[in-house]
Amino acid sequence: MTRHTPSRTMLIGAALLTAALLSSTALTAQAETPPNMLVIAQRIDDIKTMDPAESFEFSGADISRNVYESLVDFDPMDLDAGFQPALAESWEVSEDGTQITFTMADGHVFASGNPVTAKDAEFSLRRAVLLNKTPSFILTQFGFTPENVEETIVAPDEKTLVLKLDKAYAVSFVLNCLAATIGGIVDMETVMANEVDGDMGNAWLRDNTAGSGPYKLASWKPDESYTLDLNPEYAGDAPAMKRVIVQHIQESATQRLQLERGDVDIARNLSPEDVAGLEEVDSVKVVDELRGRLMYWSANQKNEMLSNPKVLEAMKFATDYTGMQDSFLKGQYINHQAFLPKTFMGAIDDLPYSFDIEKAKALLEEAGYPEGFDITINVRDAQERIDIGQSLQNTWGQIGINVEMIVGTGAQTLDTYRAREHDIYLGAWGPDYPDPNTNAGTFAYNPDNSDEAGATGLLAWRNAWALPDMSNETLAAVVEQDSEKRAEMYRELQREHMKVSPFGIMFQQIEQNAMQDGVEHFVAGGATTAVSYWVVTK
Repeated sequence: MTRHTPSRTMLIGAALLTAALLSSTALTAQAETPPNMLVIAQRIDDIKTMDPAESFEFSGADISRNVYESLVDFDPMDLDAGFQPALAESWEVSEDGTQITFTMADGHVFASGNPVTAKDAEFSLRRAVLLNKTPSFILTQFGFTPENVEETIVAPDEKTLVLKLDKAYAVSFVLNCLAATIGGIVDMETVMANEVDGDMGNAWLRDNTAGSGPYKLASWKPDESYTLDLNPEYAGDAPAMKRVIVQHIQESATQRLQLERGDVDIARNLSPEDVAGLEEVDSVKVVDELRGRLMYWSANQKNEMLSNPKVLEAMKFATDYTGMQDSFLKGQYINHQAFLPKTFMGAIDDLPYSFDIEKAKALLEEAGYPEGFDITINVRDAQERIDIGQSLQNTWGQIGINVEMIVGTGAQTLDTYRAREHDIYLGAWGPDYPDPNTNAGTFAYNPDNSDEAGATGLLAWRNAWALPDMSNETLAAVVEQDSEKRAEMYRELQREHMKVSPFGIMFQQIEQNAMQDGVEHFVAGGATTAVSYWVVTK
């Protein structure tokens, strides 16, 4: 495959040609990646660990999806079909709805050569609860605790796994959660052989993998790159891409240049300007995919000024949604102000806030801050987030709110946020499973607002927002068996959330991935999951 690259000039010396023919001749370089290797330019500075029991970042989810298998999963070629059998070939639900019994599929093998059994599934799910890392709430919301996992997550034999829930939930809700990153099944024998001081292999799994997925981790250099190699033990069809290399390239312009030169197959973090430029390159195509990721700001309720409802409302009206959407976010984000992304059950299109400086000023005066105040905003070092931060800095400044922007790596910014040490946090949130509770259960649920609760997986907790009534409404919605009634409960919940919450939800992402024209079947994950490298061909 020939790819477009910049020309290079070669001096053809007189020793080879006559002086009359001496000239500078432009030759086209034939740069391209190997046919069985996928090379991607992407921002991956948010990766903190490979452990599926702890990983809770966008880039980490990409790795987990390709390295680990779960009991159920999503077909990347038909994401709308919902969860499908994976390590579990079938399941049965008890009459009272509180017990699910899985039968494990045959033939699945870990990269170590060890067969996947129900005992590995038992160990993996128990381990996720016992470690109690950030994403553990995805499992503990079903009543699993460190104290009861030996009775509630049980493999009576190597083919059978039984989950005993604390009450009857919609089965789709439970299975969707098991398809999340935390549901990745690890090789018990390999992991425990690398245990240190009772950590159940957590430190070792930071930069190693022990899964049965199509790939295994070959190397990871934080803030530089990671490499996945084919897992020869994988039970499915062998991927066409034997190796996947993802390079951390921060700048959009650099990603574009590497794509044009043929140094990479795919560029995943391009500015609208660079996307527009690449659309003119014959050897490159741009693929749009509506994602579930939301861009939002949130206000720490420990800050007295930011706990004032009028202040929050003023800030929402002093946000230039349309201006950002139509300029530096053009083609990549659309204005969306509810916590459920479009395509989810119960999603709404309401846009109650628009840019209105005069209204925002009046609200700030009603709040008792006619002269405004000073705050900080924590922003990840990513161009579109810096651009959004600067827009907020500008428009909030017009009503007297003076913003100091603190820029850090993805990991640094998240650490501050999870410690509840921010004033304003500007970030993105993507669903963990395709059920409305995935976002309702974090934006509108916080059962214990104390610092000691440490519920870092809940965005309401991260912002110290106590909301007992809304938390109860969220709990009621998750057990409602009537689908339309449940959807209406989420519609009402979102409309109330828009009015009173310390969240300024602004945009839903349209991911624009540019790639060489020979690349096919690159699926970023839609609104429900992460990228699937194993179906890619070129």
